[in-house]
Amino acid sequence: MYRFLLTPRWWGINVFVLLAIPFCVFMGSWQLSRFESRVAAHRSADRQVEAARTEAARPLADLLPVDQSTSGKRATVSGRYAKQLLVPDRQLDGRNGFYVLTLLRTDSGQALPVVRGWLPGKADAAKAPAPPAGEVTVTGALQASETPGDNGVSAQGGLPSGQTAAISAASLVNLVPYRVYDAWITLEKADSGMRPVPATAPDNSGLDLKAFQNLGYTGEWFVFAGFVVFMWFRLLRREAEFARDAALGLVPDEETQAQQPTAV
Repeated sequence: MYRFLLTPRWWGINVFVLLAIPFCVFMGSWQLSRFESRVAAHRSADRQVEAARTEAARPLADLLPVDQSTSGKRATVSGRYAKQLLVPDRQLDGRNGFYVLTLLRTDSGQALPVVRGWLPGKADAAKAPAPPAGEVTVTGALQASETPGDNGVSAQGGLPSGQTAAISAASLVNLVPYRVYDAWITLEKADSGMRPVPATAPDNSGLDLKAFQNLGYTGEWFVFAGFVVFMWFRLLRREAEFARDAALGLVPDEETQAQQPTAV
């Protein structure tokens, strides 16, 4: 009954199935490993942020460029506050508000974006306290430049003068006439009654949309593998039933059909 499995057609079907199933399982396992690695990175990043709070602050130059190993570390830098900007539509403890961002000019001539604190409500320059005058030394958690559209960072344009949607060198370099560090810090103790902005985990280390995409792809590849098996058994059963019916004479074979006269 199953001699049809030795036909060229079924050889092709069987080879396809034998190749497709391991491939689907491999891709599903790979996507699952990507999700698991992101979970592990998320936990490691959270521990890193917590541990960084008790570590001694290090000079900014020792921690650049910002990567997953230095993000969240306590950095210290000296300079003079210069241009102040507002970052609207930022959430803190479920409330909407804005960051007060002030550029700190260092002796090198470059400026470091410093988030001095958070205030509730709509962004309003009149609410933002003026930065301290003269030479200051600030200490805060080092953060990588933000990417518009990721992790809740707004990508909107056309903001009023004195505002920026993202804290990044690429955005700020168009607003100030001097070079900007590709990093920023959030002060441990906010200035003038503002609330401090907590440090965030480094990029690609959290349970973000990409992580759950990996989990979704995992399910899809395993479903594909199951679908291939299901279709193979369905074709096998259908072919076996046809061969059985032909053996019982319930289905005329091709030779008998060819010998039957064609109706006019």
